[in-house]
Amino acid sequence: MKALLLAATALLTTAAPATTAVAPRSRTFQLLCRATVPVPAAGTHTLELWMPVPHNDKSQDVRDLKIEAGAPYTIETDQYGNQMLHLKPAAVPTAPLTVTLTARVTRREHLNLRATDDKAPVENEATDPNLTRWLAPDRLVPLDAKIKAQAQEVVDKAQATTPLAKARAIYEHVVSTVTYDKTGQGWGRGDIYYACDARRGNCTDFHAIVIGYCRALGIPARFSIGLPLPPQRGKGEIKGYHCWAEFFTKETGWVPVDASEAAKDPSKRAYFFGAHDENRVEFTRGRDLTLTPKQAGAPLNYFVYPYAEADGKPLENVERTYTFEDIAAK
Repeated sequence: MKALLLAATALLTTAAPATTAVAPRSRTFQLLCRATVPVPAAGTHTLELWMPVPHNDKSQDVRDLKIEAGAPYTIETDQYGNQMLHLKPAAVPTAPLTVTLTARVTRREHLNLRATDDKAPVENEATDPNLTRWLAPDRLVPLDAKIKAQAQEVVDKAQATTPLAKARAIYEHVVSTVTYDKTGQGWGRGDIYYACDARRGNCTDFHAIVIGYCRALGIPARFSIGLPLPPQRGKGEIKGYHCWAEFFTKETGWVPVDASEAAKDPSKRAYFFGAHDENRVEFTRGRDLTLTPKQAGAPLNYFVYPYAEADGKPLENVERTYTFEDIAAK
């Protein structure tokens, strides 16, 4: 462990070159999301479906949103600004229930040049009303004495004293010591203890450590999840989700980081401290989510896939399909 920390420290002390001002890249694509809820068991009295709906923010525009559903629905917004479709048929369907969402999405590269260049302007963004929440623990990311001690050890080894330097030390430590590996059991839940012990996992596990260590040291950090797009333009099916993180300092504003993508592609290691590329679409922010209207089941660890309940019990076999098709710039 000590050797790994020293390696991360050495990388940290090699300063990245100052980032020159560049126009953020963007891509526009047609997104299709489809959920199919199977016929529930005989005797079921109520069926409900929640489905995340991509939202507008400074990094993405969602236009021409169209929804086809077999029952009346509403679009709701939760306390973090996440949008979701809610559908509760008056009578339990006797055939599979399909909901199809299509939208034209423009996603822009999110660059915070201040992360690596102290002469760059601070990001101009309104204060997040949930800043206190992004300092609090999640169910699988506790901020106990052990996690705080681990985070402090990382920044002490790096001799990091400012919030930005501490966050950079944490990022470099995670990229250096965690392997992107989706084999075996336990990965994908964003369990910080699993990730710290196994030193492997997917994006959820990487960012559990980044976010947990930042919060443990008093640096607000927030979690976002959505879908990844391949860098190559074209069309195709999107097989799974992707998640990423941001941290906040007064000197920089919100800084985007993507530790798992940096681990998968070491040539992008410097880039993904201070940037999210345009090859993604965000669905929701935050963990331990209570939906709107509130689900009967427990808060969701994260909300990226459709979620359904039959008589207040989660349905595990909701089918989902995601496709994209890039739209050429005119």
